[in-house]
Amino acid sequence: MSSARNGASICFSGRCRRDRGPVREKHMLSPSEAGFTLIEMLVALAVFSLAALALLRLGGATATNSAGLSDQAIAQLVARNLAVETLTDPQPPAFGASRGDAVNGGRRWRWTRTVSRSPEARIQQIEILVQPEAGGPGRASLTVFRRGPV
Repeated sequence: MSSARNGASICFSGRCRRDRGPVREKHMLSPSEAGFTLIEMLVALAVFSLAALALLRLGGATATNSAGLSDQAIAQLVARNLAVETLTDPQPPAFGASRGDAVNGGRRWRWTRTVSRSPEARIQQIEILVQPEAGGPGRASLTVFRRGPV
């Protein structure tokens, strides 16, 4: 083994390497190896913030759409209930429009039933429109056919 000063070679077990000066300790890094700069951290934080805001908006839109679909599903149930009442009534409904209210899902619904002749003279075309009494989303329409008066 020889001395490691002044560019001398260091040999261990038959292997030699040239000395490159004093050995640096592992915790001392050059500025280029030290980590992220402040600008890099700010850019990363801005990108993360934009992604988080987009996810929050998506969550809000999903909740709004879910509530609207729930209202629409209840309105469709009201329309189907009215259609079943109309189709199972022994007497066919009179031609023209009729209006009424129904309570379903803890809310009041306003419905309109319009009875007209279909292209076939013996069959009535019945259109049922349902909307919330307070307005807003949750509208439904249904068209059914029934044998008319003879």
